[in-house]
Amino acid sequence: MMTLAEFLAWEETQPGRHEFVRGEVFAMVRARRVHGIVSGNVFATLRQQLRGTPCMAFTESMKLRVADDVLFYPDVFVTCDPADLRTDVLFRAPTVVVEVLSERTQSYDRGQKFTWYRRLASLQEYLLVDPDTRELQLFRRGADGLFTLHDLTGMPQVELASIGCSLPADEIFDGLDPLVQGTLPGV
Repeated sequence: MMTLAEFLAWEETQPGRHEFVRGEVFAMVRARRVHGIVSGNVFATLRQQLRGTPCMAFTESMKLRVADDVLFYPDVFVTCDPADLRTDVLFRAPTVVVEVLSERTQSYDRGQKFTWYRRLASLQEYLLVDPDTRELQLFRRGADGLFTLHDLTGMPQVELASIGCSLPADEIFDGLDPLVQGTLPGV
């Protein structure tokens, strides 16, 4: 079992990324093409819409400290916290977290990982995106502190009310359909 400090020092020497939960280290699953496309689309759209606001979007290369002994790499997250906007290593106060699902990770992202994320007082919205089924599920924190599921599958856009952003579904999934042979000049 490692401490968080030991983990951070160890991970700096590793070629891949790892998540850390209560002393245990978990290697990150290598992402598929569709995962990279969707997370990139979400990040790009949020980054553009957040310009000039006190919030900023980050990608999966940034560490999010969820508890004293829990650290994740969300696919995309937005923070509006001034301390987060000054940090170089560990973010602590996301307003929105987006996870792009895969067959191997979706149970964890929907279950145990969401259980950890819900403990963050700053978190207002948790968006799950399934690139294979094109499902969009948004969990939004209500005034009572509880998260409610909003199934937005088939809807034209996802409204992230906590940060005043809209993610058009066609932009989220843009580029997933493979190019048809002969549609590019010279192909």
